[in-house]
Amino acid sequence: MRFRSPTKGEMSIKEVVTDILAYVSEDVNQVYKLLVGTDSHPKDDGSNFASAIIIHRVGKGARYYYTRSRRENIKNMRQRIFYEASLSLELADKLGTLLREMGREDMKVEIHLDIGTHGDTRDMIREVIGMVIGSGFDARIKPDAPAASKVADKYTRA
Repeated sequence: MRFRSPTKGEMSIKEVVTDILAYVSEDVNQVYKLLVGTDSHPKDDGSNFASAIIIHRVGKGARYYYTRSRRENIKNMRQRIFYEASLSLELADKLGTLLREMGREDMKVEIHLDIGTHGDTRDMIREVIGMVIGSGFDARIKPDAPAASKVADKYTRA
């Protein structure tokens, strides 16, 4: 899995974690949030997915990284939403493992879901949030989910 950073270019997941830790070490007195989110865009022949990792220096900016993938056999919205959540969970788990290996078990990952109380996804909120929380992560939905609804969304249409 390869990631892109608008400032650093193509990176591996390990390079992303190293860059995140370098960013955090630049100003250790700040509060940071590590966010993961996935969004999708349906096409006639399948769906495009984009997953984003954001390290947010609260009140002082952020860095982000993204990866894209495509699935041809996911066509309906319910399947796409659950697949988005599973991609985010897989990515959050990989991040958590690498962070622990690098001695940063204190950095928790928050998962952002591209669902909300307005629109077609409102009936799935409890199920998808339950899936994320049951996996040991905090979950946020729109409008409090910019990793999915803003950053990942930006890269689903390519």
